[in-house]
Amino acid sequence: MNFLTAGESHGPELSGILTDVPAGMKLDIDEINDALAQRQGGYGRGNRQKIEHDEVIITGGVRHQKTLGSPIALTIKNRDHAHWAAIMSPTEPENAQNTLRQVTRPRPGHADLVGGMKYGHRDLRNVLERSSARETAMRVAIGNICKQLLEQLDISLVGYVEAIGGVQADLNKPTDVKTISTAIVKNDLRIVDNDQVEKIHELIDTTKRNGDTLGGVIRVVANNVPAGLGSYVSWDTKLDAKLAAAVMGVNAMKGVEIGDGFKDAQNPGSKVMDEINWQQSAGFSRDSDHLGGFEGGMTNGMPVIVKAAMKPIPTLYKALQSADINTKEVKKANVERSDTTAIVPAAIVIESVVAIELAKVITDTFDGSNMARLKQQLANYRDELKAF
Repeated sequence: MNFLTAGESHGPELSGILTDVPAGMKLDIDEINDALAQRQGGYGRGNRQKIEHDEVIITGGVRHQKTLGSPIALTIKNRDHAHWAAIMSPTEPENAQNTLRQVTRPRPGHADLVGGMKYGHRDLRNVLERSSARETAMRVAIGNICKQLLEQLDISLVGYVEAIGGVQADLNKPTDVKTISTAIVKNDLRIVDNDQVEKIHELIDTTKRNGDTLGGVIRVVANNVPAGLGSYVSWDTKLDAKLAAAVMGVNAMKGVEIGDGFKDAQNPGSKVMDEINWQQSAGFSRDSDHLGGFEGGMTNGMPVIVKAAMKPIPTLYKALQSADINTKEVKKANVERSDTTAIVPAAIVIESVVAIELAKVITDTFDGSNMARLKQQLANYRDELKAF
C-alpha cells in the first residue's frame, strides 16, 4: 500500500492516489467527509475554515461503495481558489496582475526561505503554497480509508490533544480507544479532561490578541493491534521507526515518542520494561505498556501509543523579523492568513498517518488483495499467537 498527494493551498484542488487497498472492502464516503469536517474544526482556527467545506470526490478504485483493488483516486476542491484563480493559474503566463501577491520576506520557522534557496524560486509563494498544511486534508481522506480498513479488521484507533501551549489536559493517559473517543467529543479542543476547556480557551484567546501562536502535544492510541507487525531483522523494517517517520512528515511536528518515550530515559530498567504474563485464555500479555506496544521494532499486542510534539504555527500576525530576498533589507516577515493554534486538526492528521502505516504493514504482512481473505488470514494469525 502506498499513496501520493498533489496540489497547492490555493490551487484548484488537492489530489490523492492510494494503491493496494484490498478489493471488496466496504467504503463509507460519509465517514471520510466527517473526518475532513473534524480536521477543519477546533478552537483557535482561522477564517479560511469558514470558506472551505471539504468534501472528497472519489474518481477511481471504488464501485457501489466497495473497493476494486485498483488505485483509489481522490480529489478535494479548494473553494478559496475562486479568489486566487489568476494568481494560481497553471496555464496563464506571468503578468503584472497575477504576480501581485508575491512573497519575498520569508517567515521564520516556515519552509519559505530554505525552499526558495533550494529550488531557486524568487517568489516564495511557490514554496508556501505546497508546504502549507492545507495538503494534510488529503492525508486525512486517505487516512480515513485506512482507518475504515482497520476497523473492519477489529483494530481501532484515535488521536487526541494531550496538551496545548504547556497546559496539560490528560493526566490519566487512558489506553482504551472507546473511553477516549467518548470524552473528546464533549468539547471543541479534542481533550479528555473537560475541566481544562475554559482555561485553554482563555489561553488561546489571549494568544490571539497578542498576535502569537500555540503548539502542543498529540497522543494516538490504537487497540487490538496483533503482535509481530514490523520486524527486528533490519533497521528499515521496524514499524515504530516507520510510524516515527510518518509523524515527522506532518507539518510542524518536531518530536515523536513511542509509549513513555523520553520519560523512560529518566528511569531505571526495572520501572520501564513491561513484564510478561501468560493466561491460557489469552496467551502472552504485558502487565504494563511503558514501551507503547513495541519491542524490537515489532508490535507486542499491547495498545500502540504514539505521541507527537507540534511547534507553534510559524505564521504570526505580530510578524517576526526577516529579510527581503530581493533587496536584502531587514523587515518584518510576510503575514499569511493562519490559525492561532491548529493542534486540534493536527490530532486528526496524526491519527490519519498512524492509520496509514498500520494499514500498510497489515496489507504487506498478509495477502492484501482481497478483504475476505485478509480477514481470514488475520484471524488465523491471531489464533496462532494465542496458542504460541
